[in-house]
Amino acid sequence: MTYTHHQKIKFKHCDPAGIVFYPRYFEMMNDTVEAFFENVLHYPFADVMRGNGVPTAQIEARFSAPSRLGDDLEITLGIKRLGRSSLDLSYDAHCGPELRFGATSTLVFVGDLGRPTHWDARVRGILQQHLEGET
Repeated sequence: MTYTHHQKIKFKHCDPAGIVFYPRYFEMMNDTVEAFFENVLHYPFADVMRGNGVPTAQIEARFSAPSRLGDDLEITLGIKRLGRSSLDLSYDAHCGPELRFGATSTLVFVGDLGRPTHWDARVRGILQQHLEGET
């Protein structure tokens, strides 16, 4: 099961050549994760960040084609693995049929001391259902 987030490429995303400056893709990935937490897990970052966090521990990306000002990207997020305190995600961003970038990342759920801690049972249940394609 996947989650899709739409992103219009704005001026703020682009370099002087009018194409997306690659670090902005990482911001778009985080926006996708944040929307997933709010819309699917019903656990908005405003709540997560009250004593916890979900930092990115690892990220890998492949840039296939440039995105330009005004393009509409469809960023698809998939869960690849759910650990005790970690979550492996995949991302594919398309503009129409063209792949613009693909990536993987690992998030870690941390407690108030910044150390990994287990997922809340409710959140873990939703993540597990999403992983198994039941949502």
